Amino acid sequence: MRSIDLESLNSATKYPSISTFHERGPKRGTFTEKSIDAFEGSVLLTEKVDGTSTRIIVFPDGEYVIGSREQLLYARGDLIVNPKDGVVETLRPIADALRSQDGGSAEILTLYLEVYGGNIGRNASQYTGYSQLGFRMFDAATVPAHVLIQNPAEASRWRESDGQHFLSEEEVQNIAVRMGIALTPRLGTIPATELPTGIEQMHSFLTTRIPATNVALDPGAGRRPEGIVLRTPDRTVIAKARLEDYENTLRRRSGH
Repeated sequence: MRSIDLESLNSATKYPSISTFHERGPKRGTFTEKSIDAFEGSVLLTEKVDGTSTRIIVFPDGEYVIGSREQLLYARGDLIVNPKDGVVETLRPIADALRSQDGGSAEILTLYLEVYGGNIGRNASQYTGYSQLGFRMFDAATVPAHVLIQNPAEASRWRESDGQHFLSEEEVQNIAVRMGIALTPRLGTIPATELPTGIEQMHSFLTTRIPATNVALDPGAGRRPEGIVLRTPDRTVIAKARLEDYENTLRRRSGH
């Protein structure tokens, strides 16, 4: 691990941006009526947790690196820990436990987790009334080791060309069970034909499917949910729907 280019590692394992289910409107936090029409077959619904996106990058020999969405924060054995949002202290016990898992793969596994609660973001109080921190895994991907031989610009181009191999829902579920990591809540699977296409319909869909968060950390939590992530089981199509964005859109339409 210590012989690789850390900038290439950081770039190759970053999580891509997720599109919104409806197209962004001209005013901040609002949508147009145009929605994604690429969903086919079944659609998995998971709770979108509002926290800070993080990574645990696990090497075949058990070594690991912990990162935020944009930067690497800690490698096993480091004397200095980046205290950003309590991410490292929250995830280090998990990463240490992963070292005891059997390897057997020549690829680098990246687990993507949301660390939430504490003082993370303006919605932290919806998950905790006592500044507790929690985490949930929401995705996983593999990177061939040879990609890290490339320079950072090449690694970035590789990632942006869909080079990362994201695991299927079944594979993510298996990893979560094997490693004892809780996933973001699964809210069910529906046919793509049942997805609402209008703004009002999607707002109603969100309030019905997730009236309150399923990941509250204590009784003091406000429990207002962030929204839903919609994806096909093989992850070929993925989008997000935030409750607040739909409320803002409807509010502006009504003139309030």
